[in-house]
Formats: sequence, C-alpha cells, structure tokens
Amino acid sequence: MHIAYETNWNSAHALPQIRQPFAPAMPAAARGYADETIVAELPTLKRYALRLTKCAHLAEDLVQDCLARALSRRHLFNNDANIRPWLFTVMHNLHVSNCRQATVRSTFARSQMAVTSEGREAAQEHVADLNKVYRAINCLPKEQRDVVVLVTLQELSYQEAATALGIPIGTVMSRLARGREKIRTILKFES
Repeated sequence: MHIAYETNWNSAHALPQIRQPFAPAMPAAARGYADETIVAELPTLKRYALRLTKCAHLAEDLVQDCLARALSRRHLFNNDANIRPWLFTVMHNLHVSNCRQATVRSTFARSQMAVTSEGREAAQEHVADLNKVYRAINCLPKEQRDVVVLVTLQELSYQEAATALGIPIGTVMSRLARGREKIRTILKFES
C-alpha cells in the first residue's frame, strides 16, 4: 500500500504529513471490478471449483475463499480487463495452496502418530506396574535392596557395585539373585 507524504523542507524536525490516507493512485471510477461483475461469474466459478476439488463441500469452500479474495482485491484491477481469467487464477492458486497445506498437515499428523505409537500403548498401566516393582524393591532387606538398585536401576556392573558397597563380587551376585527372586515372588502374589 502506498501512502503519499508531504515533506516540510523548512524544518528538519517535521514529521511527514499524510495528504490523503489510503488514496489510490488512479481515480476510483477507473479501477476495480464492480461487485455485480464478480458475482455474475459465480456459476462458472462453482463448475471450475468442482472440477478442481471433485467434492461439493470443498468446492463451496473454494468458491467462498475465491470470492472473498476477489472482493477484497477488486480495487487492484482495471475495469477494461476480462475478469474470468483473473478469478480462475485466484481460484487455482487458492486450490494449490490448500492442497499443499493439506499435505503438510497430513504428513505432520502421520509423523506425530508414528511417534506416539512407538511408545507404550497405555502409560497408566505401566506406571502402575512400575509402582508395584518399586514397592517390591522397598520390601527387600537393605543389603539386597542396595545391590538391586545399583545393578538394575543405576546400571552398574557387578564389579562397580561391589566396589561401591565395599563387598566381594560374589556377594553382590548372590544378593542380586536372592533379591530378584524375592521381587518375583512378591509380584506374583500381587497379581
């Protein structure tokens, strides 16, 4: 949009003055299509939209979008030109844009579905199972619980767990085996 400014060259501090806000460069009578001219092309637009979309509902939406775009920009065109090619161009461009947006949306939706389907199906059930395992671990004697936590939850090797607890590696292995067996027994009774 072009706005004509008057400049006051006598004062360096003067702000530009707007002569006529939003005044078109050409006289109003020489520019733009009349609403009736655009609406007269409605049957042709409906047929073209139906051919583009192959769906009545989408065609109606496309015609409505095309009319809105044409009516909002009718001041940009000369009355002497043929309106039909311009309307078809507007409709075609809107249709291409809609198709691209639909492709992007469906691709994004499919990627989101893939991400969510890669995870577990029902997180609440797994959280409940984990809570059962934590309760079972808390039921273990302290010596077994320390070894189970270090080896299974903290993922330390047997040697690292033995060093951290200051006990022989054989003791770590036997406490881990007894702790795991006790957890299995506890979980079997809870199920």
